[in-house]
Amino acid sequence: MNYDCIIIGGGIAGLQAAIQLGRYMHKVLVIDAGDGRSTICQSYHNILGYPDGVSGEHLRTAGQSQAEKLGVQFLLEKVEKIEQAETFVVTVHNGTRYHGKRILIATGVMDRLPEFPELFPCLGQSVYVCPDCDGYEIKDKPTIVLGSGNVGASMALTLTYWTDNLIYINHELQKVDADLLQRLNEKQITYYEMPIQSVLAEGHHFQGVILENGEKLEARHGFVAFGSNEVKSQLANQLGAELLENKHIIVDPRTKMTSVKNVWAAGDIVAHSEQVTIAMGDGAQAAIWIHKSLMENE
Repeated sequence: MNYDCIIIGGGIAGLQAAIQLGRYMHKVLVIDAGDGRSTICQSYHNILGYPDGVSGEHLRTAGQSQAEKLGVQFLLEKVEKIEQAETFVVTVHNGTRYHGKRILIATGVMDRLPEFPELFPCLGQSVYVCPDCDGYEIKDKPTIVLGSGNVGASMALTLTYWTDNLIYINHELQKVDADLLQRLNEKQITYYEMPIQSVLAEGHHFQGVILENGEKLEARHGFVAFGSNEVKSQLANQLGAELLENKHIIVDPRTKMTSVKNVWAAGDIVAHSEQVTIAMGDGAQAAIWIHKSLMENE
């Protein structure tokens, strides 16, 4: 139960760090709750070497397999508490405690998504959440933005870089500021302030939506923008790590260490750009400096 490093979060950043630390031959435990953002993305399209896209599931499975071959251990559990004593004591949901000399928090962010089960197989395939990642996928194509208030309006306006055939549905009927409404009108974005009754999809192919009034809107691509995404920095907050107002963890830009000694953070929980490729780099960089710190003690 004693480890050189305990990584909390087995997504992209956590796995890349685990691989790097495994190659240093450190004793590493990755504890993952199995509900991270990368578990729901069916395809990432902006990663080097995957021009046709790669799923979060594939990256997670391949990453875990690679790390396990290096001796890294994995545990499917939710961490409830971290305490700092001579080492760090990590308590999981079933009450078991694990001790680590170093902690890496890679718990990520989870998007707030509407409760339409038909939507989930489409994520990353025909419905997207990140314009930087997937704006290119809707180039010159009719697209529906499913969103809420100003957040959805801003997303629709951002997407005009790629397409001028846009519909924005304010599903939650939240207020949209007058200046944003004016800009939606100027960009000829069709605006509906009405709840969505159902999402139309065939497997991972988005087809459109039916509004509460029965009106059917068709498009083969969609974006989701509801705001208030969950930033999973509660464990860092327990330890007293410094956070930004938006709850992302502040780290040293070079080492990725938090304001708490021997506690690192990597991935979407840190980087507000929230990119898979940046999460990979974050994980590797944190692991390098975790290794350096362990070597200093020896």
